[in-house]
Amino acid sequence: MSQQIYIDGAWVSREDAKVSIFDHGLLYGDGVFDSVRSYDGRLFKLDEHVNRLYLSAKGIGLDIGIPKAKFTEQVIESIRRNNLRDAYVRLVVTRGPGDLGIDPRKCTKSTIIILADKITIYPEETYKRGLRVIIASTRRTPPDSLNGKIKSLNYLNNIIAKLEHIHTGMDESLMLNHEGYLVEGTVENIFLVKGKKLLTPPCHIGALEGITRQTTIDLAPSVGLSAEEALLTANDLYTADECFLTGTGAELVPVVQVDGRAIGDGKPGPVTQKMLAAYREYTKQVGIPI
Repeated sequence: MSQQIYIDGAWVSREDAKVSIFDHGLLYGDGVFDSVRSYDGRLFKLDEHVNRLYLSAKGIGLDIGIPKAKFTEQVIESIRRNNLRDAYVRLVVTRGPGDLGIDPRKCTKSTIIILADKITIYPEETYKRGLRVIIASTRRTPPDSLNGKIKSLNYLNNIIAKLEHIHTGMDESLMLNHEGYLVEGTVENIFLVKGKKLLTPPCHIGALEGITRQTTIDLAPSVGLSAEEALLTANDLYTADECFLTGTGAELVPVVQVDGRAIGDGKPGPVTQKMLAAYREYTKQVGIPI
């Protein structure tokens, strides 16, 4: 059976899934998105992801057009229709079709897309060997230009940073803000381990309010850590005991080298391994049954 995708109230096959060439999501990246995962038939943090999607939309003055409860129902239905248990669901809302100008008033109805599939951001081997990363020269878009709380469809800033590590043969790029503080990876939040402290950049400097990020903060005491937000520099990263990145798709993935310098002993550290184990165990205990 072909993959079933929700577009504006209808379920269509992957082959028939189309949007207008005048959709401002395509023409200008005018829209928002979010992602949610299911583990063994349970959608993890679904309400939090849908809430964040609606807040992102509100932040850019975009009316999604359907209540959150109905949107949530369709996310669950996307898993059922595609006969999935371990899945990744992308939630997309664009400004909708308009004209060739950027005026959002010309878009009279948003476009809603929900697609469920399987995804592997990093192979399991990566969690055993860790990521080699660089600090990109591309700086994170400042929050006074585009608030980091908004997951917009315009990811060009992140893509340019990603091209940097692709060209150098590394696994990921980390981004600084214009003041030189660590913000995040191209698609993940960042954590440093220093002694018994788990440190992560504050969201007000441009980092996304990641749901996996918050889950990691909440789980930190269970492995004997105190989690804190802190302004972090490249040197803090170079001298950290351990480092890992977090995201819906990536979960918690260790970083073992940055700019050619080994983090700790150059291997995934024990704290990172404990945090990953605690996170994966937690995903089995919570979630909305499909």
